[in-house]
Amino acid sequence: MKHPKKENSILCDCAQHVNYPLAGNLAIPFNTSLPHTLLKRATMKLTFLGTGDVRQVPVFGCNCRACNTARQNPALRRRPCSALLTTTYGKLLLDGGIIDLAERFQPGELSAILLTHYHVDHVQGLFHLRWGIGEKIPVYGPEDTQGCADLTKHPGILDFQTPLEPFKPFYLGDLKITPVPLIHSKPTLGYLFESEQRQLAYLTDTVGLPEATTAFLQRHTELEIIIDCSEPPQPSPPRNHNDLNSVLHIHQTLQPKALWLTHLNHKMDEWLLDNDLPEGLYVAQDGLEV
Repeated sequence: MKHPKKENSILCDCAQHVNYPLAGNLAIPFNTSLPHTLLKRATMKLTFLGTGDVRQVPVFGCNCRACNTARQNPALRRRPCSALLTTTYGKLLLDGGIIDLAERFQPGELSAILLTHYHVDHVQGLFHLRWGIGEKIPVYGPEDTQGCADLTKHPGILDFQTPLEPFKPFYLGDLKITPVPLIHSKPTLGYLFESEQRQLAYLTDTVGLPEATTAFLQRHTELEIIIDCSEPPQPSPPRNHNDLNSVLHIHQTLQPKALWLTHLNHKMDEWLLDNDLPEGLYVAQDGLEV
């Protein structure tokens, strides 16, 4: 892959470059070696169910290289941003943007659902799931009086819990979960998950991080991060989602053991076809386990 020329690049100076593996003529925009190592930590495993933004990849009607590549190789498609955290407590769904939740999971399989916020691309799969039959599923999330349509008014089998308070930890089994505030156009929480073996922060959707969240995460020396990186490097700060420059600043400030990019749009994927990521950053793909 090509490195961006320094005089033309708007990538911040802290970037160091690593190469992506190639599959034929298609670039696979993630490093597979580190996630494979982390799979040994069986007490907390995260599976990316979706790693795209609201438009997903490929984007309807778009013929950019990234979208055409994703059409040719389904492994490079990106569904709405969502993840599944498997722990000794059970399976925790992080956001409900995947629309086939009712087909993907069996009754009783999900122990709980954690929502970052109530934008439709993060909850749309719950509108079908709620009318299922069987045991109720606890749902945790931020306080948002508007919510999304009538989801909380007519919850069906979804058991919405008292809204979470930032920095007030709670436990599901032996898993410690601390909600942290993010910066977005709706009330939004990220989550720090802690077990005896791992500290994993899930931070989407956001543009930058509040000072209080940064200070809190800096106290965790074994931190791994999954973060919103919707845009490639931009000449000016983005409005509602991180670009790569924003992520690089967060990476430099928090110094995590590893950082995965999620919530990518097709422009970010196209940028990745020609550019390398700094060392220690990895691009999540749908189905990847870490």
